[in-house]
Amino acid sequence: MAKKAQAEFLRWFGPLLDALRDLGDSGRPGEASARIARNLNLSDKVLDETLKSGASKFHNQVAWARQYLAWEGLLDSSHHGTWTLTEKGRSAHLNEDDAREIFLKWVAIHAANRKQKQGAISENQTPDEIALEDDAEDNKSIDLLSILRRLSPRGFEKVCRELLRESGFENVEITGGSADGGMDGYGTLAINPFVSFRVIFQCKRYAEGNLVSRAQVGDFRNSMLGRAEKGIMITTSGFSNAAIQEAHREGAPQVELVDGNKLVQMFERAELGMTKRIVFDVDPVYFEKFMD
Repeated sequence: MAKKAQAEFLRWFGPLLDALRDLGDSGRPGEASARIARNLNLSDKVLDETLKSGASKFHNQVAWARQYLAWEGLLDSSHHGTWTLTEKGRSAHLNEDDAREIFLKWVAIHAANRKQKQGAISENQTPDEIALEDDAEDNKSIDLLSILRRLSPRGFEKVCRELLRESGFENVEITGGSADGGMDGYGTLAINPFVSFRVIFQCKRYAEGNLVSRAQVGDFRNSMLGRAEKGIMITTSGFSNAAIQEAHREGAPQVELVDGNKLVQMFERAELGMTKRIVFDVDPVYFEKFMD
C-alpha cells in the first residue's frame, strides 16, 4: 500500500468542540462545518477540495473528527443527524497533541479488532495508514459515481429523471436540445393537495474535481425566473464554496444543490439501481465500560 499522508482530520478535533459550543452544544453536521470554517476563516482553496466521490474533503475530515470524539465519549454517539456534546465534551478543550493521543488510542483498539477479524496487520503499516484504510469514501459510492460518469449526457439526464420520479416528483420531463434555456428538465413537487411547486433541474455529469462554479449557479438561477419556483442542480462532482454561497444568497431565489455524495444517498434512499445489504460491525465504545 502506498504511503498515505498524516491523518489531517486531527486538526479539527478542538475546533469541532468549539463550534458545537458556539451552536449551543449541538448542531447539524453542515452547521458544525460551517461554524468551523467561519471561526478559522478558512480559504476557498481548503473548502473547495473534494474526494473522489465529489464530496467536500473538509466536511469529510470534520465527520472523521466527530467519529473519534464520539468514541472518546466527548460527543453523543447515538445521534448521527445532530452532533451533540456530552457533559464531558462541554468542558473539553483539545490541542493537537490531545487529538493525537485520542487518535492513537482508538487506532490501537480498532487495529486489535481488525487483527482478530482479518489476521495480522502488515508490520509496515503506520497507525495513520491503518486508520485511513477506512476512509469515508465509501466504495459503493465511488462505484456508483463511476457508472454515472460513464453515461452519455442524455443518459445521465434520463436517470436523474427517474430518480426525481422515485423521490416524489410528478410530470417530470427532459427538455433537451441547445434551446432549453439553461435547464435540462422540469417537474412538479406536490407539498399537499393544495400546494405544489414547479421545479426545473440541470444535470452536470462532471469528472471528480471538476466543480460547478458560482457563475454556473448564477446562470441557472436566471433561467428559473418566470419559469419555476424552485431549481435543482445535480452533479456527479461537487460545488465550489463560492457556488454554495451563491446558491443560498440572501434575497435571491434559492437553488438546491445535489453533489456526488448527496446523489448517492438519494439513489440509496430510492433503492434505484442499488441492492440493499445489511452489515453489522462491532461498536467497541459500547464495550469500553465493561473493561474494568
